[in-house]
Amino acid sequence: MIAYFWEQDDAVAVAERLGGEVRRGRFHGEDDDEDHPWLVVLDEVDQAALDELLTEHDGWLEPDTDAPPTTPPPLPTAPKRFKK
Repeated sequence: MIAYFWEQDDAVAVAERLGGEVRRGRFHGEDDDEDHPWLVVLDEVDQAALDELLTEHDGWLEPDTDAPPTTPPPLPTAPKRFKK
C-alpha cells in the first residue's frame, strides 16, 4: 500500500508511526522535482489508523493498478453481428 503526501515532514511522521519507508514519487509528465509528492510505502497497516493519519496530514491513497482483477471479464459466446 502506498500513501502520498505533498510535504516531506508529513510523510516522515506517518512513516515513523506506521513503520513505512519514505520515497520521492513522480507523476507522469512532471518536470519540476518540487512538484513530486512524497510516498510512504507500507506493508500491513491498521486501516483505521491509516485513515486518521491521512486526514491529519492531508495525504491520500492511490488504487493499486498492478493488482490483477479478481474475476476476468466475461468472454463473448458468439461473434458480434452488425448487419442482419
